[in-house]
Amino acid sequence: MLSGPSGVGKSTVGDRVLAREAGLVRSVSLTTRPPRRGDVDGRDYRFVPVARFEELRESGRLLEWAEVHGHLYGTEAAWVDGRLAEGKDVLLEIDVQGGMSVKERRPDSALVFLLPPSRDDLERRLRGRATDREEDVVRRLANASAELAAASRYDYIVVNDDLDRCVADVRGILAAERLRTSRTSLGG
Repeated sequence: MLSGPSGVGKSTVGDRVLAREAGLVRSVSLTTRPPRRGDVDGRDYRFVPVARFEELRESGRLLEWAEVHGHLYGTEAAWVDGRLAEGKDVLLEIDVQGGMSVKERRPDSALVFLLPPSRDDLERRLRGRATDREEDVVRRLANASAELAAASRYDYIVVNDDLDRCVADVRGILAAERLRTSRTSLGG
């Protein structure tokens, strides 16, 4: 799982890792938020009405879910389980709340926290993408403090100050996790 505050580069890092790693697929999160300019349903998110999201949540069919920035986000457990049964690794790009939920339900998952080089850099990135209203940027920056405080609860921390190095670090973590004895025929 890749987590970190909004604007840290989860999607960019995830895209680059996915392009270089056979057998790795991205989980497409469900969300109740409206699509942003350029979002494609089924590729960026699966945009669902609140009632549908609540039905999935209440029936226990979500691996994780969280309310973030006033909208609901979640991951369907059956989709993840299906990919794992096919022998694929699954990349989730999720918020800190979701990361902690997945770790509780799936302790063998690997959590990677992406840190920005600085808070100023994070603010520049959020404002530079020009996809959010000012009040959304302010809310995301306020939430970033609590999210950054959760970094120590993750298995790995990677600073996204150089994109190529960051991608190489995440790929290295993936390689190490694939070699864990608990994931091989020797480990059970």
